[in-house]
Amino acid sequence: MSAPASARAAFLARRHVVGRAPAFLPRLLIGLVCAGYGVGAAVGWGSARLALFMGDFGLSAAALVAAVSCFLFARSADNRFRPAWLLFSLSSLMAAAGNAVWGWYECVREVEVPSPSLADLFFLCFAPPAIVGLLVLAKRPVTRAGWVCLVLDSWLIGGSLLTLSWSLALAHTAHLADVEGVSVARAALSLAYPLLDIVLVSMVLALHFRRSSVNRAAVNTAIAALALTVLCDALFTSPLLRQTYRSGQLLDAGWFAGSLLLAYAPWGVARDEDDADRLASRTTSRPISGSLAALTPYLAAAVCTLGILYNVIEGRRVDRVVVFTGCTVVLALVVRQGIMLVDNIALTQELAQKENHFRSLVQGSSDVIMIAAPTGILRYVSPAAAGVYGREADDLVGAELSSIIHPDDLGRVVHEVRKFLAAPPGEEPTTRIECRFRSGTGEWLNVESTVNRHQGGLILNSRDVTERVRLQAQLQHNAEHDPLTDLPNRALFTDRVRRALGGRRAGDAGTAVLFIDLDGFKAANDRFGHQAGDELLIQAARRLQESVRAGDTAARLGGDEFAALIVGDGGHDQSAREYQVHEIADRLRLTLSQPYRIGAGEVRVTASIGVAFAEPGITPNDLMRNADLAMYRAKAGGKDRVELYAPQMQAEVVRRSELAARLRTALRDGEFALLHQPVVHLASGTVAAVAAQARWRSAQGILFTPAEFLRVAEDSDRTAELGRWLLEEAVEQAADRSRAGHQVSVAVRLSARRLIDKGMPFGSVEALLTRYGLPSGALMIEVADSDPRVSFDELEQRLVALRRLGVRIALDGFGSGYAAINALRRLPIDVLKLDRGLVEGVVESARLHKITSGLLRIACDLGMQSVADGVDVPEQVLALRAMGCTHGQGMAFSGPLDEYRLRRALVRGEFPVPGSPAVQPVLAGGSVPLLTGSHAETPVPPT
Repeated sequence: MSAPASARAAFLARRHVVGRAPAFLPRLLIGLVCAGYGVGAAVGWGSARLALFMGDFGLSAAALVAAVSCFLFARSADNRFRPAWLLFSLSSLMAAAGNAVWGWYECVREVEVPSPSLADLFFLCFAPPAIVGLLVLAKRPVTRAGWVCLVLDSWLIGGSLLTLSWSLALAHTAHLADVEGVSVARAALSLAYPLLDIVLVSMVLALHFRRSSVNRAAVNTAIAALALTVLCDALFTSPLLRQTYRSGQLLDAGWFAGSLLLAYAPWGVARDEDDADRLASRTTSRPISGSLAALTPYLAAAVCTLGILYNVIEGRRVDRVVVFTGCTVVLALVVRQGIMLVDNIALTQELAQKENHFRSLVQGSSDVIMIAAPTGILRYVSPAAAGVYGREADDLVGAELSSIIHPDDLGRVVHEVRKFLAAPPGEEPTTRIECRFRSGTGEWLNVESTVNRHQGGLILNSRDVTERVRLQAQLQHNAEHDPLTDLPNRALFTDRVRRALGGRRAGDAGTAVLFIDLDGFKAANDRFGHQAGDELLIQAARRLQESVRAGDTAARLGGDEFAALIVGDGGHDQSAREYQVHEIADRLRLTLSQPYRIGAGEVRVTASIGVAFAEPGITPNDLMRNADLAMYRAKAGGKDRVELYAPQMQAEVVRRSELAARLRTALRDGEFALLHQPVVHLASGTVAAVAAQARWRSAQGILFTPAEFLRVAEDSDRTAELGRWLLEEAVEQAADRSRAGHQVSVAVRLSARRLIDKGMPFGSVEALLTRYGLPSGALMIEVADSDPRVSFDELEQRLVALRRLGVRIALDGFGSGYAAINALRRLPIDVLKLDRGLVEGVVESARLHKITSGLLRIACDLGMQSVADGVDVPEQVLALRAMGCTHGQGMAFSGPLDEYRLRRALVRGEFPVPGSPAVQPVLAGGSVPLLTGSHAETPVPPT
């Protein structure tokens, strides 16, 4: 029995124990009723009339109860045995009718029951439905030979019983009927009862060996009920008892109990209990019942022989009925044995074919099949060993199994085998063992074996899984290592940090994690191509691997980020340890900053390194986070340096996170305000344009400039949302000013990356201009060109489309961006806005003076207007005007103004300009595109 089957049988057995109490009550009730009826019949019921009534109508009532019970069960049942219970109901109904007629004569009419009578007709009709019902319950043969054997077995049993019964009683009954001149009907009736009982007994015995396994307990109870009825019929028809029988005697108790048992059979046994019995009997009762079924023909022949021998011993002439019946039984036995012989020959041939088939499978299988004796000696090895192990099967036979197992695996294999053999076979029929076997060449092969029990020993079905093991190891290596550099990846590095912080090294403050970022790698990758970038990363990984100690771990976390785990040495001098790790990190920085030979040239990058030391109770993620924060601090501090982690770094991150969280709700809550800074004509002091600038007044009353909140919002989804708000608010207020008579253009600063972002499509700008009715030329977009990832092709297409709408384009921060010349060459620029860094030193530095003068000359030669950002003092105004700069923006004129103060300034129309005005070209349309100031904003006047 399999483990699941045994578990289910145990579960059902437990259910049987729990459900035994409810099922015990009806059984007890039936037992008490039958016992009461038996006691009453034994003592004569107290009166002759009551004995007649209970012997006739009592039996009729019991049979009627059985008929109704079987009928109701047949109606509720939904299986192939439903007709059987209907037939049992009909059979019981015939018995009830026969007893009722019998009681009519004896109790009602008080006359002797005639023979034959209507009661005999009903009693004779009892056996045929029961016989057919038993045939329905029997397991149906699947072949013609099976049907023939079923018929022959039935006749063998019935013929043998007929021979024995005829010899013992029936011949004497027939002889008396002939001598006494009894009528033919009465003589036939005398013989019909025993003959039908013989047929019924034959079916009961045949069904006992061929009954179905479905609802077996109910079927067994029904068979027992019919067997008890047949036994009482046999006693009733015997000449010794027939002459003295009267209704109400003890024999009636057997018929009464048989009827109640039949009524109880379909309902009294739970199906779950029956299923548990069936599962339990599969391993115990089947061999016994199979043996009895095989002995049935011989037992029948023995009974028939006993019948004939009885006549010979008694000195009687052998009756023709006995001779005829005996001959037919012998003939049936011969035929049945012939069928069995043919069937055995067919089975033998089939067995030989299957044996050849399995021999071919074993010999032709690519798996090696070995049989080991209980001592461990190999008794059989399949020919596949030559191809799998490189050793002939005959060389392995007789060898010890332990001799071909790797010594390092032998102890584990012996332990698993002993554990397997100690377990019950039903719970653990097989086991799987993987170890290394010695091949014919001396190599060790990874072998997977399925082990089964065999006569105290083992059967091993083994296959070579060396390639699979190698592939699994390779896959494991690939999952834990970077495919480009073959260094440990983030997952393996995190696991090793976890190990370093745990175990015997837990609490070692000397353990440190280094995060390394290659400064300038992205620029080199864009300049020389991805293949050169990959080669640079490979060389950097090799340098890092060679620079760390043997017990340390170097890893690539992704992109140009690397990491190193420096394991502590258990020392207690923390300052010395920090100095040592800092020295290691600085050596790594110098090593990684050496020129890289890529192709025919050299590439230079630097390294920024962050160092974090372990603390008691720190988690791997926190330690790696600290190193990452230190690395970013090193990059922010000028790059190419080593930075140690300090707790204030985390506090800064928390502050920025809180600021970013507040920023996310600022737009929704309307906390942003729009200010405008005038752009002044340097020659006349008139206001030519205004530059829109966003300010955030938080709920705590803090006023943040763009230098603060844009740094938090950079590269987030809120940056795009803020840009859309700034553009729409600036266009709306500019349209209001235009309708109020202030014809001045407005400049809005947008990054190049946001301009080509799909989150702000081209149609949105056109929709804004149409919605608010802003005239052509009144809007200028200041392009902040500082992102090398921006595609110039996409940016050029977008700016050309905006120019068609009448939007003017300014290049912000001119003189600081690396791609400024390329932007001048490709982009449709109307205005150049000088970077604040050039304007701040234009008076003091002769070098900056010459650079700024040259840039303004380029703008003039290209026919572009120029705007100087950050003009804060009169000397800058004089110097820029002398160089040819047309417009300026800064505190020399005005800071950012709210809408009320801006309109007052526009009404005034001009600002005082230092020095005498020089003749300068006037901007077309009297307006200039507006560019937002740099992040270093001037203070905001109170509103």
